[in-house]
Amino acid sequence: MQNLKIALTKGRLEKKAVALFEEAGYDCTSLHDPGRKLLLDIDCPAGDAPAMSAVLAKAPDVITYVERGVCDLGIVGKDTIMELGTSFYEVLDLGFGKCRFVLAAQPETEFNASYKTRVIGTKYPEVTRAFFAKKGMEVDIVKIEGSVELAPLLGLADGIVDIVETGTTLKENGLVIKEEVAPVSARLIVNLASMKMKKRELLALIEKLQTLLQEKD
Repeated sequence: MQNLKIALTKGRLEKKAVALFEEAGYDCTSLHDPGRKLLLDIDCPAGDAPAMSAVLAKAPDVITYVERGVCDLGIVGKDTIMELGTSFYEVLDLGFGKCRFVLAAQPETEFNASYKTRVIGTKYPEVTRAFFAKKGMEVDIVKIEGSVELAPLLGLADGIVDIVETGTTLKENGLVIKEEVAPVSARLIVNLASMKMKKRELLALIEKLQTLLQEKD
């Protein structure tokens, strides 16, 4: 089998991905203490799935590496896919890193009953634009890099579109969820050309992970 290159999103998704690969029989010793190495080998001693080289990257770079074909596949959150990605196959919902996109605002703020153009603060302008376009609503989107919860409190925005897990941060800042936008979890993505050139190897890996995920359900 040909080796594969996989881009892993640094942080929590990386740790969950490593745990999943180890459950699938991979030797991920190199990923537990990567040091300064940029390419890390992941072997499959059983020989029933391809060996891989792993790259640890920020989520937007995972998308870039897979789309550009320098990595055959990657693990990244659905939030990043919705905001940045188009040119790849999304082949598996890995079931970890679960959270959700929501529209949140102060309790008295109304959206659907108003003809006023609302201002929305967000780190995810493309997700926000698509969400309100489906609702037939025009909004003024303000891109915010830091704590978006501040935007309604400072009067910068009427509401926010952001990712939440428990909703505690919203509650502590006097905001409530007005509507759910989309569920989010980690996904396995594959480069378009790699799916043709390394189909055998990719299908072996995908089927192995799919079987494991089904057993965990």
